[in-house]
Amino acid sequence: MKLRYRILSIFAVVVALAFVSLAITLSYDSPCRASAALPAGGESMKGVVSECYGSPDVLKLEQLAKPTPADDQLLVKVHAAALNPLDWHMMRGSPYIMRMSSGLGAPKDIRVGVDFAGTVEAVGKNVTQFKPGDEVFGGADGSVAEYVVVRESRAVALKPTNMTFEQAASVPVAAITALQGLRDKGGIKPGQKVLINGASGGVGTFAVQIARHFGAEVTGVCSTRNVELVRSLGADRVVDYTQEDFAKGPERYDIILDNVGNRSISDLRGVMQPNGRLVIVGGQKGDWIGPLMGVIKAAIVQPFVDQQLGFFIAQLNHDDMQFLGELMQTGKMTPVIDRRYALGEAAKAMEYLEAGRARGKVIVSLE
Repeated sequence: MKLRYRILSIFAVVVALAFVSLAITLSYDSPCRASAALPAGGESMKGVVSECYGSPDVLKLEQLAKPTPADDQLLVKVHAAALNPLDWHMMRGSPYIMRMSSGLGAPKDIRVGVDFAGTVEAVGKNVTQFKPGDEVFGGADGSVAEYVVVRESRAVALKPTNMTFEQAASVPVAAITALQGLRDKGGIKPGQKVLINGASGGVGTFAVQIARHFGAEVTGVCSTRNVELVRSLGADRVVDYTQEDFAKGPERYDIILDNVGNRSISDLRGVMQPNGRLVIVGGQKGDWIGPLMGVIKAAIVQPFVDQQLGFFIAQLNHDDMQFLGELMQTGKMTPVIDRRYALGEAAKAMEYLEAGRARGKVIVSLE
């Protein structure tokens, strides 16, 4: 018996040491690396990079190698890029668990940004749908730079003629998240009641308009200063969370799109229809688990309830980019832009976005 306890004790110590070692490894921030030398004879461009994890101060404007399009790619001269919460999560390497894929100690990919809009400068020999001079918008790694390359079959589409480059750049990640969250994960149908928690942010401003397009009755939750904005986007009802608690109201919703993660699963379930769906998009900050805490709680509760409680990560793709472009072209969706920054002010733009008070989108303009 004593031998068994000794073995169990040793095993417990080994497991504890393994967890401590993993925690130290995941939370360690390497010093910022020196910028890599540019290849001799190649063209260069300006771009924002993050050579280490940390606050917005780690973002630097550097001279980078200008990308060359592969046979199936477009080379786009970027006129505007947009920032998303994804970008500051990558900048900070937070929650730490994400570093298992993004890089231990320092990011594997130092480029910043995904959303872009610009003009096609060159195309690969196999590209058939686009040509030099086309105005496009889409998503590709490293968008906060003078040039970006993107595959023709991926997340790129012609820019609506009635939208500016800044408006188009604000769309990809946030609007596709709203679209796929409501349509694919939420299964939205005409006449359903939809609650959007965090209706004035990047995803929320698109979600209100997309839900209206699908014929839903929309309730948006936001602060006092954003009530009129959310109402102007088409919300049937706006709840000012500083004055009213939607979780204590009599209304029951078919779909809740939660962009904030500031309410418990119990609160949200309490205002859902018996067969309602909760779609978790965002969550609270935290070094270790962060936004994933709400996802974990939902997964624990899910086996015991009929309501659908789920989280998803949007997948950028060509078809949805085209769909969103058509919504803008027909006037059914208009991006909301809060602030604009120059390329050299990317750190300030990220700091403002991370503060969590942006109304709609934060843009980095290269024009």
